[in-house]
Order: sequence, then structure tokens, then C-alpha cells
Amino acid sequence: MTTAETPSTTPDSASPSKPDVKDQLVTTSHTVVINGQTIPYTATCGTIVLKEESEKDGASEGDKPRATIFFIAYTRLDVDDKATRPITFSFNGGPGSSSVWLHLGLLGPRRVAMGDAGALTPPPYRLTANEYSLLDVTDLVFIDPVGTGFSRAVEGEKAKPFLSFKKDIESVGDFIRLYATRNQRWLSPKYLIGESYGTTRAAGLSGYLQERHGLYLNGLMLVSSILDWHTVEASPANDLPYVLFLPSMTATAWYHRRLAPDLQGDLRAALEQAEAFALNDYAAALMKGAALPPEERARILAGLTRLTGLSEDFLDRSNLRVSEFRFFKELLRGERRTVGRLDARFTGVERDHAAEGIEFDPSYSAIAGPYSAAMNDYVRRDLKFESDLPYEILSGKVNQQWTFDHDNRMVSVSDTLRSAMANNPHLRVFVANGYYDLATPYFATEYTFNHLNLNDEQRRNVVMAYYEAGHMMYVHLPSLARQKQDLAQFISPAL
Repeated sequence: MTTAETPSTTPDSASPSKPDVKDQLVTTSHTVVINGQTIPYTATCGTIVLKEESEKDGASEGDKPRATIFFIAYTRLDVDDKATRPITFSFNGGPGSSSVWLHLGLLGPRRVAMGDAGALTPPPYRLTANEYSLLDVTDLVFIDPVGTGFSRAVEGEKAKPFLSFKKDIESVGDFIRLYATRNQRWLSPKYLIGESYGTTRAAGLSGYLQERHGLYLNGLMLVSSILDWHTVEASPANDLPYVLFLPSMTATAWYHRRLAPDLQGDLRAALEQAEAFALNDYAAALMKGAALPPEERARILAGLTRLTGLSEDFLDRSNLRVSEFRFFKELLRGERRTVGRLDARFTGVERDHAAEGIEFDPSYSAIAGPYSAAMNDYVRRDLKFESDLPYEILSGKVNQQWTFDHDNRMVSVSDTLRSAMANNPHLRVFVANGYYDLATPYFATEYTFNHLNLNDEQRRNVVMAYYEAGHMMYVHLPSLARQKQDLAQFISPAL
């Protein structure tokens, strides 16, 4: 590997009214082997200054620095015409998460070697070449929103305004516009890929980029999608999540062999039974509430016991409604173990085995250490970017201060996506679902897309894929290999 460090600064000079904030960029050169082909590429890593027009008493004060956005961009070198080369902008969720998971787990030229459920690698951890990287078919730009990674509000500016649904979409969208402008990528096929809350951001950006900047996308890639919070946030007035979580609970019980013998054969067959029961008998029963007849209640209890692996007594005491957090604790309570939220294949051991809720998510604990160690070493050792700031992998501060400022309602960007697809009939959507994901269950995603009110032509632009893993399905190597094929095929029309 050859290395060429090229720091870059903004052309604006400092003035008393503007902090002296400059871009800090480093570019290095590398190669990676994908499908037997050696891919030469550059990695540009660092922060650029995000500015906004400022006014005082109705008079413009010019552009004012508001934040520095950290990003890592990979650009394939052996390409003659940028207009023929797709570019994909990537981010994760949280909403306080950096882009590290998609970066070092799925898309980038390096990936974390951490093992998998039941066979985790002990520390210290390492990176390895990612033979499943998407860099062979698209350039990649990984974006850390303000408060994550090394991205920060500039001195004298508060971070709080950025920690909201609306401002987050605006700031990430404005970064994408700036990057496309500076790097002459307006005529390239353009994609977004987000995971978890990053899918909310991606759907919001599909509307914002079109409406604010006239930047039309070729496609969205949604990994573990959540577009409508009504589908996952249960309340006394909202029974829908109980229905939509049921098939993922069935998948989890199947994985841990807690189902009846006749359901333990084929996973898809078990899920088909769970889906039919959820949409018909179970949904109808919950709609009736206290008016549910005793004989029907008994039948629903028997069906839930069969499809969840939980006892009929527990389900009865739960009034037929088991939240995912109680399920994590209850399924393997007899073994004094809990199952993971992000990936129910992972299990953990806690102090209090009689509690109702889990003390920690064993699936997040399994990945947090390897990804944190790998990123902190990689950015300095390989990419040559130096900073003494902590790299915020998943910022609790951001999550605690986040404002879901969505008209006093639960966040929903489903209609934003529908409108974007209506205005841009070429916009395609790929959705990746993990069967063992108990954070953004696949059945809730199907429900959301089935209620977008798309016509037949628009529905053909939506591709659904399913993997026998969890929220971050790429930690499971067979799923990683298939997901690479699926994403490459999704992008292939633009090549």
C-alpha cells in the first residue's frame, strides 16, 4: 500500500465573526481483492466544515460554520468517467450511531473479524480484507452525523439543534450536496444505504434531497428498516406492534428449539403459520379487547403458546400481549439466559433471573468491542487521520437529547418515501430483513410497505430480501455473502 497525505483547508479566511474552522482531510491509496479482481482505490478521511447562511436584522451575514462532519470516502481509481460510476452514501442509526457498522461489517474494503453467535473471537480484535465489499460496483461515502464519530458542532455553536429528526436530515442532506458538488458527482448514479434509524434518515432524505436541492436518487438500500414508529411502539391505545413482532418471536423460539416438534423442521414453514395467525386470529382478538369471548381467548392462548414457546400461564397473565423486552427475558428463563434484541441468536447471562426486563443486550455487547477497537485503530493506522477526540461509536448523549420533532406524532417517513417514489418513478428501494431481528421486525417492515399505497408499477421498484440472522445480518458470514450479491444486483441496472 502506498500512502499520500494531502491535507485540505477551506478557502475562507478567518474573520472576527467566523471561527477559524478548516477542512481536515487525508487521502491514502490502497487495493482490495473482490471476486478475484484487484480493485485500486483511494480513501479520503477527515472532516469538512458544514456552513449555513446567517442573517441578522434581515441582513445576510454570509455563510457561518456550524459543524464539522467526519466522513470516509472510498473512490475506485481505474474508472475513466465518473458519470458512469455509482456512488453510495452510507450511515447507521441509533440515532446516535456512527457509520461504523455498515462500514466495517458490510460495505467497506476492510471488515471486522469477530466470529458469530456461539463462536465469538476474544479480544484483542482485528480487521481483515473484505472480499464482500461493495466497492467493486460503487464508490462509498460513510457519513457520521453531528455528535457521532468525530463529527462535532464548531466552537461557539450548540450541538442540540442537530440532534433532532428534521435538522439531522437537513445536515446530512446538505453534506451529500456539498460532497457531490466538490467531487463532481452530480451526474453519477446516486444511492443511499441506511441501517435501523438510518433507514428513517434515508427515507427522509429521499424527499429532502429532491425538494431542497433537486438531487434525485437512483435507489435506497434499507437495512433493518423502521419507517413508522407506530409499528414498533406498543401502548394501551396501540396493539399493532404485538401483532407485528409475533413472527420474529416465532423465529427466535425456532432457533432456540422452543417450538412444538412439528414446527421445528423448516423455519419458513413455521413463519408462515405465525404470519397467518398474527394477521387473522390474533389481530382480530386484540381488536376486541375486553369483549373477547372466553372460548376465543382460550384458543388464542393456545396458539400463542405454540408459536412463541412461552407458557400459557405467562401469556394469560400478560393479557395476550408480550412486549419484546419481556420476551427477551422469558423465553430462556428456565436456562437462566436472555436472548438478544438486535440478534436473538445471541444469549446472555444476567444477575437477576427473576426480573421482567433484560439488563443488557447480549447481541450488542458481542459487537461493540470488536467494532470499537477496529475503528479506532483503522482510522489512525491505515487512514492516517489523527484526532484526540473520542470516536463516538454509539453516543448515549445524542440518544438522550434526541428530539423526534414530528408534529407531536410518532415519527413516520413512510409518506415521504411514497411521495419521493411518485415524483421520481425511477427511484428503487431494496429492503434487507433479518429473521432474528427483534428491534425492527421484518413483519412490521412488510406491513409498512403494504400500506404505502403504491401502484403496481411502483411496487415493482421495491425488492425485499430476508436473511437467517439479526439486525446486523452481515455478522453471519453466509448472510454477508448473500447480501453482497443482493446489493450488487440491485445496483447493477445503473452500471
